[in-house]
Amino acid sequence: MATDSASTPTATKEDSPGVWSAITFWGAVLWILAYCGVLLSAFAVQLIGEEFPCPLCMLQRYAMILCTLGALWIVMQARRNELTAARYAQGLGMGIIGAVVGMVISSRQVLLHILPGDPGYGDPILGLHLYTWALLTFVIVILYCGVALMLTTRAVPRAPREGSVLRTVSTIVIWLFLLVLAANVVGIVLLEGFAWVLPDDPDSYNLIDQLAGS
Repeated sequence: MATDSASTPTATKEDSPGVWSAITFWGAVLWILAYCGVLLSAFAVQLIGEEFPCPLCMLQRYAMILCTLGALWIVMQARRNELTAARYAQGLGMGIIGAVVGMVISSRQVLLHILPGDPGYGDPILGLHLYTWALLTFVIVILYCGVALMLTTRAVPRAPREGSVLRTVSTIVIWLFLLVLAANVVGIVLLEGFAWVLPDDPDSYNLIDQLAGS
């Protein structure tokens, strides 16, 4: 009887880190998926709404990609069973740096249109312009990373086992992010064309116009 009671706390203690490891892993996957959704939504506004992104808009997109590389680092290291507490902290640090860069850029654009009567750049979505939404996402990333850093002593993300459905889900999310990244690279080339910088107020795809001779 004494043996059973002594073994029960040990089993609970062993189970707890496994739960936290799974939660932190899927937190990183959700981070990647969320920014994929944000970037795809920006593409929808660009392609369907025909609102071409300005230079600050594109820089915010790249800041989103930059901070998501931190989450990608965490997920990839976990999938290889090479993730340590130090590497986990490095990934979160990458995320914070990218989010701070994004906050600076999006705050700059918010301040450009802060005067009363200024309609802002582009149409608002749910009452806020895209650059304001971008600022909110960067704040959320910083808060998430701060909480995750406090939990590094409790658990390190652990990926699902090979061949499982959940493992496949994480693979799909990774490939989705890589496709979104590639689409943004292609998008900026189409918008800039043969130029060093993107026009302040683009109204077409410069590369297509230049190749067509218009």
